[in-house]
Amino acid sequence: MSSSTPSKVDASKSRQLKVVIEIGKRKTAVARATITPGSGRVWVNDIPIEIFPIELARIKMMEPLLLAGDIIRKSVDISVKVSGGGYMAQAEAVRMAIARGLVRFTGSEELKQIFREYARYMLSGDPRQTEPEKWMRYSARRWRQKSYR
Repeated sequence: MSSSTPSKVDASKSRQLKVVIEIGKRKTAVARATITPGSGRVWVNDIPIEIFPIELARIKMMEPLLLAGDIIRKSVDISVKVSGGGYMAQAEAVRMAIARGLVRFTGSEELKQIFREYARYMLSGDPRQTEPEKWMRYSARRWRQKSYR
């Protein structure tokens, strides 16, 4: 009896799921992608990516999935939670999180090279930030208009 119990435990340990959690940031937007083995479903804030309302953002978010191809895309499920920033910053944060997650999930140097050649910031991040507003001004660089003539 005792010999059958360890085999059940060993069998359950051998079927552990591989889960990858990766983060992408752009300006003030932060995206957290969870990648698990599955059938190719992708959700962004619990909305399927295929019916995401903003078309330009949807195209931007799907870039790493299209570059990875059907073999990788059909074998994983991706769930992304994103907050902060505007809709395009969120889309770029999602794109980065998905690309980093796919590279880490597969461990493929070839996929990493494909992403690097397509867009450098897909894996490394975009360092540009908005300039802070200065005192006595309307925005970062705009002064009050002079009207003495």
